[in-house]
Amino acid sequence: MRIDDLEKLKSENLETLPSAERRNFLRLGLAVTGVYLGGTVLSLTSVRTAEAANLVPEPGKYPYSPHYTMVIREKLCIDCERCKDACVKTNGVPVYGFRTTILERRRAIANGGHETIFMPVLCNHCNRPPCVRVCPTTATWKDEKTGIVVMNPARCIGCKTCMTACPYNARYFKEETRAVDKCDFCWESRLSKGEKTTACSEACPADVRVFGDLSDPKSRVYELLHAPETVIWVLRPETGALPNIYYVNV
Repeated sequence: MRIDDLEKLKSENLETLPSAERRNFLRLGLAVTGVYLGGTVLSLTSVRTAEAANLVPEPGKYPYSPHYTMVIREKLCIDCERCKDACVKTNGVPVYGFRTTILERRRAIANGGHETIFMPVLCNHCNRPPCVRVCPTTATWKDEKTGIVVMNPARCIGCKTCMTACPYNARYFKEETRAVDKCDFCWESRLSKGEKTTACSEACPADVRVFGDLSDPKSRVYELLHAPETVIWVLRPETGALPNIYYVNV
């Protein structure tokens, strides 16, 4: 899917945020690098600014333990799709749906040309997940221990309200279970059974997807996000959802 196609999809609007939160994000003057239905696809900011806007929690202030997150080193992605294949095999994802996929975006370069950059996307496991707020049956919630946004298909009535509320279009309706499905950081298939990383991270040959515990100062995700030279992108910060998927320049 191309980013241009995202304009056709529904999403939360900035106006759904309280005025104080809207001002908090808008006052930062984040540089827009793409357009998504009138909002921001990716906003570029330094790690210090990201912490000031509560996009990245300050060291020692992580609300979950472990605080699972994924850092995506976007420039390294070669679109081999091994991550997608691993996800499908591990989590039983049907051909019509996805828990993770890869988008394309173009960036202008010298002499009027452009380069194609591949952008892996998945559920952002937000700290303020809009999907959780709108679910009428509590079929989806943010786990109090890990911070993972999970689904219980047995509770899902198939109303698809959560799909509409998701700013990242990261949910799909699984016909086989008659319930919504999404990425759970491989919690059910791997992490809960003792594995240390997700299927997509393990399968990536270019080390694009770095998964780990953000509350652990010794973890790679912590080091990547708190290095002084790190520049961080996040998806749609203006919604106030506070995503836990970060894109970096290193």
